[in-house]
Amino acid sequence: MKHVTRRQALLAAAAAVPLQRAFGEQTSRIAVEAYIFQQYAQRSHRKLGDVLDEVVPMARQAGFRNIELNAEFFAPELRERTLALVKGSGLRMPSVYSGGTLHEPEAAKATAARALELAKICQPFGCIAVVTNADPKKGGAEKTDAELAIQADEMNRMGRLLQANGFELRIHNHTPEMVNGAREWHYTLQHTDPQLVRLCLDLDWVHQGDQDPLGLLKLAGKRVREIHVRNSREKLWLEDVEDGDVDYRAIAEYLSRSGLRPLIVVELAYREKTVVTRPLEQDLARSRQYTERIFGLKA
Repeated sequence: MKHVTRRQALLAAAAAVPLQRAFGEQTSRIAVEAYIFQQYAQRSHRKLGDVLDEVVPMARQAGFRNIELNAEFFAPELRERTLALVKGSGLRMPSVYSGGTLHEPEAAKATAARALELAKICQPFGCIAVVTNADPKKGGAEKTDAELAIQADEMNRMGRLLQANGFELRIHNHTPEMVNGAREWHYTLQHTDPQLVRLCLDLDWVHQGDQDPLGLLKLAGKRVREIHVRNSREKLWLEDVEDGDVDYRAIAEYLSRSGLRPLIVVELAYREKTVVTRPLEQDLARSRQYTERIFGLKA
């Protein structure tokens, strides 16, 4: 990703005011994650750029006002189109996803710099947070205690950098963090500064990793500023968010009782054996409706 110049940063800041006037203050805590659009392109044997004009407006057509994009949508050849489509669709971006290596110091610096660059690009659209997943080791081996210590230090450093620029760091999880009793996830929780490092708890990936979604949510408490919702039956992803392995009613009840107000991000994904019976826009709309009903919110 190319460097954002001072002139580009000033132009982005200048654009923030009219965009905020157009969209108003953020009134919804429901968003949609854009990973499914990448799968949509792959399943039709096309590149992301080939479907971009179709999928970004699809989020708004499905009833969402907030979208969480990732770095792929801001590749140099796609960036201006993506931003124009987001603006034209009247979408906000309260968070942006940017993963990378954090257990190796030099690579971690690049991860943090890339995250800050993305956040600044998205800031005019209401972006206040970067969701980051710490890359696993090659081959899937567990990180050593020394590597986890480096990773925790780098998370604190990245959180401090983002905070100094007006953004929040939210650490996301896949299944590697759930291995061995969620050893890596617990290490992050216990060895990072709660004021610098918040959490994005992906509840389905917690379940896929044989851990208890509600249990980890309760343990992390106020550090959870965002949750990703998807569901499965016997761990096979469903085509939309509906009742399944993860008890979202229990999740919603706990959030209400505890006063937690995380951003709730619908993140669809298909596996090879996922039975897909409807167009994607319908699955997104159904997922939004289910999420609204269960969590008592309006997208």
